[in-house]
Amino acid sequence: MSGISHAVFLSYASQDAEAAQKICEALRAAGIEVFLDQSELRGGDAWDQKIRREIQDCALFIPVISANTASRHEGYFRLEWDLADQRTHMMARNRAFIVPVCLDATPDAGADVPESFQRVQWTRLPRGDTPPEFVRRIQQLRSGEASSSPTAARGVPAVASRTSSRLKPAWVAVALAAVAAYCIVEKPWVAKSVAFAPPQHSIAVLPFVNMSGDKEQEYFSDGLTEELLNSLAEINELQVAGHTSAFSFKGKDTDIGTIARKLNVGAVLEGSVRRSGNTVRVTTQLINAVTGFHLWSHTYDRDLGDVLKLQTEIATAVAGALKVTLLGDVAAKVELGGTRNPAAFDAYLRGAKAVSSIRDTKDLPAAIAAYTEAIRLDPNYALAVAARSLVLTGVALEAETAAAAREGFDKAQADARQALALAPDLAQAHLALAAVAENGTLDFTQASEAYERALALAPGNAEVLRLSGAFEALMGHFDAGVAAARRAGVLDPLARQSHSLLGRALYVARRYEEAVAAFAEVISLAPDFKSAYAEQGLAYYGLGDLQRARASCETSPGYWGSQWCLAVIYDKLGRHADAEAELAKLKAAVSDAGAYQYATVYAQWGQRAKALEWLETALRLCDPGLGNLKTDSLLDSLRQEPRFQAIERELKFPS
Repeated sequence: MSGISHAVFLSYASQDAEAAQKICEALRAAGIEVFLDQSELRGGDAWDQKIRREIQDCALFIPVISANTASRHEGYFRLEWDLADQRTHMMARNRAFIVPVCLDATPDAGADVPESFQRVQWTRLPRGDTPPEFVRRIQQLRSGEASSSPTAARGVPAVASRTSSRLKPAWVAVALAAVAAYCIVEKPWVAKSVAFAPPQHSIAVLPFVNMSGDKEQEYFSDGLTEELLNSLAEINELQVAGHTSAFSFKGKDTDIGTIARKLNVGAVLEGSVRRSGNTVRVTTQLINAVTGFHLWSHTYDRDLGDVLKLQTEIATAVAGALKVTLLGDVAAKVELGGTRNPAAFDAYLRGAKAVSSIRDTKDLPAAIAAYTEAIRLDPNYALAVAARSLVLTGVALEAETAAAAREGFDKAQADARQALALAPDLAQAHLALAAVAENGTLDFTQASEAYERALALAPGNAEVLRLSGAFEALMGHFDAGVAAARRAGVLDPLARQSHSLLGRALYVARRYEEAVAAFAEVISLAPDFKSAYAEQGLAYYGLGDLQRARASCETSPGYWGSQWCLAVIYDKLGRHADAEAELAKLKAAVSDAGAYQYATVYAQWGQRAKALEWLETALRLCDPGLGNLKTDSLLDSLRQEPRFQAIERELKFPS
């Protein structure tokens, strides 16, 4: 590319303009040409053409990363980042081009940046303060003197605070010698390549392509893929990427290497499904994501009644190709709770598709109907019974009245017990019982035992880890709860549920700053997920940052969670009339189903008597929110009240 200039392109979010200007001035003072768009262009063809030309021609691209860029889902800087990322695909690996700069403590994993930005080490320049070492490094990279390094400059050590004048000269000499030795050996300003080293025996199962010639059969290919994924997850020796993360690549032309890096897996299973009546052809291939080599491939022709056996065959073959030493009876684990009835299996997959596609709880009846059909066709189909129980619990949690919630929980409990009777060692059945015990019957001891059993049976299941982790935190076992939630995030990193439940566990543990970051990750993955804004607002409230708490909760003002959050925050801001109005909206929206939330609001308003009255109402109504009572910081002002302590005893929390 003979047309490449020696200019440096500085890309930043508008909120970071001051810090970007400081970096720009430091570079320009050293004679480095810098392109810095200072808003003279805004959109349209002129902007598009100029920006594309500058990024195509520049010698180095410096993305300025911060909490501001991580929290913004749209912005001109994102288009600039994508254009720079695209250019890296045409470059040799040893060519230095991307030089990420981070202005704060935003972690790599939560920054929401292109994959090429993750391949290089970042330089931390707090508030844009730019030391000479960084400027010299940019000069070297721009001139090509350091072009053999495949990554950008590593962060320059922060400048030490002013030292006491009483420090003895000898100690000064020792300190300087240590710094010099570190710089000579480590060369912190020199980039170091980071090799991709995924965990051993880790795998992702990508959505199989529907080759049936009928788009209506998409549910079948997706469902069969998920069943294969679950089959592999039954092998404890394998680490399997979660469903949500694996399926996030569906319909996208993303190369295997990129997928593997995003999911941190060493192998990828992909394939296709062709269905004709009650027969199915499944073609599979296993790829080593590090080398790109095919490890194994096979085509299976089966009757739908043999799908359970097919799942076992594929799982065993994949384990063999990955050189996994199998422990126990794989078939017994994979086929537990399944069916050999083709029509029942088809109905179950339709139910699973309906659950994965829902945008609102109003869409759940379709899933319940499909699972009900599967159970009618095969009354011993334990997986379908457990799945229906979990959906019924979800419906009950969103019910607008306590009576409707009670009815839903009763049905969910009956299904969970039936699933356990059919398959006592089915992890999903124990998970279903745990969910209804935690939220419906408020039997927290039973919930704890059921979660523990589900986790023992399916230690690699991201959903089990998420739900059990959040519950552990609510019960006061903060370290165990956060650890389980983090493990779920490792297995299913692109699922907003992973970060949402981690955020809740961190919030309950009163690690508010980390909770804010977790909810920010939820928002980056699912900007329309209203709950995350309300929960992030309460985390900001825990930090004492009322303005950010208000802004977060005001994002979705019609959502009940936002009304709850604002009722608390407006009062603390002195906007008492607005707080009363938000509480009135909440009561109109959810009636007595919000008894627990009303108690927290009144507790924060200092109205203890009303707060205790609503807690007693919540207890009478078996309000699911009472699961939070043991550790909820919003109720701390009530903990010495005899009436509160009586409620806590009645709930019989496990020690």
